[in-house]
Amino acid sequence: MENNMSFDDQVYAINEILDKMRPYMNAEGGDLQYVDFKDGIVYIKVIGACADCGMIDLDISEGIEAMLIDSVPGVIGVEQVK
Repeated sequence: MENNMSFDDQVYAINEILDKMRPYMNAEGGDLQYVDFKDGIVYIKVIGACADCGMIDLDISEGIEAMLIDSVPGVIGVEQVK
């Protein structure tokens, strides 16, 4: 996918996607925060009950990461910041 978005537009789009995911995290007693976007990697922090959930790695890779890669040109992965 060709990346014609500015960095600011990418960050805005990333945060829009994260805002769409937030209610699902909130329903489980957690939340997520955007930390950074560098070299195609989105860095997020998972907080609350979701931070200690055994399924969080799957939720990130199969949910958040998949949506960001599909929706935001230039995103190639997501990493969780502890």
